[in-house]
Amino acid sequence: MINSIKRARIRNMLEDCGREGVEALEANTPVDTGLTAASWSYEIEENATGFVLRWNNSNVQNGVNIALILDRGHGKRNGGYVAGVRYIKPSLEPIFEKIRQRAIKEVSE
Repeated sequence: MINSIKRARIRNMLEDCGREGVEALEANTPVDTGLTAASWSYEIEENATGFVLRWNNSNVQNGVNIALILDRGHGKRNGGYVAGVRYIKPSLEPIFEKIRQRAIKEVSE
């Protein structure tokens, strides 16, 4: 069981990493109008097993999350295909490593 002080420290660490992730995603999102890059946010959920840090992008057009199709690619109406520019995972990998390192430190102290 994590005591309330450690819980608060972990939440603060996740807040820092959430903000850093948003900054990395904004900086690395392919830019046309800038709307997708400016639409990143994060949320932290605490549940019975711990915490969940989730990054979201609110730029949704006709039910399609634009950040995801920029990352993964998409078909065009005329049958063509636009290749994705993988930027989400590479943007967040350093943040994941930071979370891993800091979480290990927090729970082992």
